Amino acid sequence: MVEFRLYVITDERFHPGRDLLTVMEEALQGGADVIQLRNKTGTKREILRKAKALRALTKKYGALFIVNDHIDVALAAEADGVHLGQDDLPLAEARRIMGHNRIIGISTHSIEEAREAERGGADYIGVGPVFPTKTKADVVNPVSVSYVRQAAAEIRIPFVAIGGIKLHNVDEVLSAGATRICAVSEIVGSRDVKGTCEAFLRKMKQFAEGGAHAD
Repeated sequence: MVEFRLYVITDERFHPGRDLLTVMEEALQGGADVIQLRNKTGTKREILRKAKALRALTKKYGALFIVNDHIDVALAAEADGVHLGQDDLPLAEARRIMGHNRIIGISTHSIEEAREAERGGADYIGVGPVFPTKTKADVVNPVSVSYVRQAAAEIRIPFVAIGGIKLHNVDEVLSAGATRICAVSEIVGSRDVKGTCEAFLRKMKQFAEGGAHAD
């Protein structure tokens, strides 16, 4: 089973003028244990170059490295796995190509999609977007914390809550049963990336220990 708590996705739009590797290293220093490279506009060569650099960086910190969408890049960069959306290559085909030693994550927006991903052999799923988000242009409507509650009650593979999650609303997500959190703009767009990651993890630790609110 894939073990992680804080999942960070790259998005260079939120840190103009700051180097991608510098920002991601600060996230890793803050406790992020999964880094996903998501690049919807770059050339395949550019994405591969960044993937190889992030693969080396995540190895240094003992973190998982996932590539969004591009199975060929994930394999070429020796990533730990790939993350696929509902309109990407079907899970069964991705597994045939990736093999059983690499991670495949699936974005889900309903309990039905979650059940299908679990039955199909996904290693983990994304549950979201929980709140409104501007991170993706083609984002679906928010699923709210009600879907988080459904996933927590029923899904047995790891799930990570994603979409519009900030430090000011993460308590609501954790209260609904999430134990893994993904944030994009709140972390990579922060002036203190390391400190923001640490703040998320403090809240998650307190909920895991049965506390009400952190900070």
